[in-house]
Amino acid sequence: MTAMIGGPLFLLTVILHPARDGHAIAAHAEWYAFTHSMEAISLLVQATCLAGVLALGMRGFGPRGLAALYTALVGTIFWFGLIVFDGGHNPVAAKYAPEIVHTSADLDIEGGIIVLAANVLFPLGYVLVALLLNRYGQRWTGLLLGFGGVVYALGGTAALFGFGPHSMITSLFEIVGAAPYALGYVLLGSTFGRGRHLSGGTAPV
Repeated sequence: MTAMIGGPLFLLTVILHPARDGHAIAAHAEWYAFTHSMEAISLLVQATCLAGVLALGMRGFGPRGLAALYTALVGTIFWFGLIVFDGGHNPVAAKYAPEIVHTSADLDIEGGIIVLAANVLFPLGYVLVALLLNRYGQRWTGLLLGFGGVVYALGGTAALFGFGPHSMITSLFEIVGAAPYALGYVLLGSTFGRGRHLSGGTAPV
């Protein structure tokens, strides 16, 4: 259930994400904060899903499998922190200094730590989960989560700071990444919903 809710809700919030430049955020501050609140909720639901996968397969994954899932779980939590920081900080910054929003001039040490940790652990975690799922016969589920997680993360930071907050390339990257990522969660939920748990050293039956 958490996979079925968390993935699609995440995609919906990414699609509804408003413009990212400071003046647009200042003009639509409440909507910006709302979409980020909903995206943060979707990430918490995804984290709950990953915790459930860990609980169901704790004895069968082995050290590498557990490391992959823990990395994805921690990365998802850090991305939750990034979204909460973004949704709370940028509407305020946009009100007083819209020209610096979503630029390097607006990064401080605390924000930089959250951004860096999230952008390393989130895509890395889902790549490791993709490799884990592939070992258990869930190739497409893993591929969708891994590819989607990496592309979305690139759009959320690299494209944003590389092309600037006015560019639509960031939205393109995020949606192209979020769509397969959300579908991967749906497939993951479908697998576990049918009782096909990932355990032991063979593919689920």
